[in-house]
Amino acid sequence: MGKGDLLMDVKNVSVTFGTGASAVEAVKHCSIKVHEGEPIGIVGESGSGKSTLARVMAGLQQPSAGEIFFRGESTYKGIKSYQNGNRNQVQMVFQDPYGSLNPQLTGLSAVAESVRIHKKIGRDESEANALELLQRMGINKIDALKKPRQLSGGQRQRVSVARALSASPSLLLADEPTSAIDQSAQAQLLKLFYGLLDDNFSIVLVSHDLGVIRYLTKRVYVMKDGVFVESGDTESIFNNPQEDYTKLLLASIPGELGKAARAKLKRG
Repeated sequence: MGKGDLLMDVKNVSVTFGTGASAVEAVKHCSIKVHEGEPIGIVGESGSGKSTLARVMAGLQQPSAGEIFFRGESTYKGIKSYQNGNRNQVQMVFQDPYGSLNPQLTGLSAVAESVRIHKKIGRDESEANALELLQRMGINKIDALKKPRQLSGGQRQRVSVARALSASPSLLLADEPTSAIDQSAQAQLLKLFYGLLDDNFSIVLVSHDLGVIRYLTKRVYVMKDGVFVESGDTESIFNNPQEDYTKLLLASIPGELGKAARAKLKRG
């Protein structure tokens, strides 16, 4: 999986909430490049600003400063302009799949509705297309006819992914997609994401889970207090972190990887 053409170029983006003395800088002068077919990770603790940055990249949050280029064209002429121009090309999967799905719609109906909107096709064709997508995600026909409350957390997340993919996007932003599901469902979802990369698909995975980041991504940005403190090839960051914060994150991982990182910290 080599790098393709530059897909998204985030330049010096900042996000400030509030004004005056109560203003909070959630993202501070962050730049990131996403190439076609490239899996990228953004990792940091809760409150680091990583989810806010992902929402900016998805066109769901207006940046306070900076600019975003998509396929070489400046896209941020306003939040609605960005969303309308790139609705199909950039999709997002959220941490809480239950909150992002209509509780009154079955999984099949939710995905079929998205198919109809994006592909402008009839009901029968859109439902057939939706069922094919859901089955690709590991959701059988019986479960596809269930409403969100009748599905497991992992199944709901896969329905969310199917709905996002129904737009045939070039870039999928996944914000903590595994944090609300069990380990078995996590493994299935990560395997699913990994398979998408064979289609020259780009993924930006936002997570606090370094194991998930290492499994899926080739390049990682480490975020703390709204700033990227370190970035580089994933294996280089894991094997030879340069910043103290990155070393502390690695040392917090359970198992052998965390044990090795903790030993390095003691020697340092």
